[in-house]
Amino acid sequence: MSAQENKSVVEVTAKDVQGGGVVACPNPAMPLWSNHPRVFVDITHEGGGKCPYCGTVYKLKAGEQLHSAH
Repeated sequence: MSAQENKSVVEVTAKDVQGGGVVACPNPAMPLWSNHPRVFVDITHEGGGKCPYCGTVYKLKAGEQLHSAH
């Protein structure tokens, strides 16, 4: 495992999640110098999702639940 794979983990709440279970990266807390093209990271899978540009992992905070479309 390379050192780059050990990136930050961002825990999000259900209200941070858009549409079908995605969050935007870069997020507003990231410094301007680290910006990359905006991508939407799917966090609906167990363990969350990982940004393909910066490697930041996004996951739902413990106890938070996404609203089901069913």
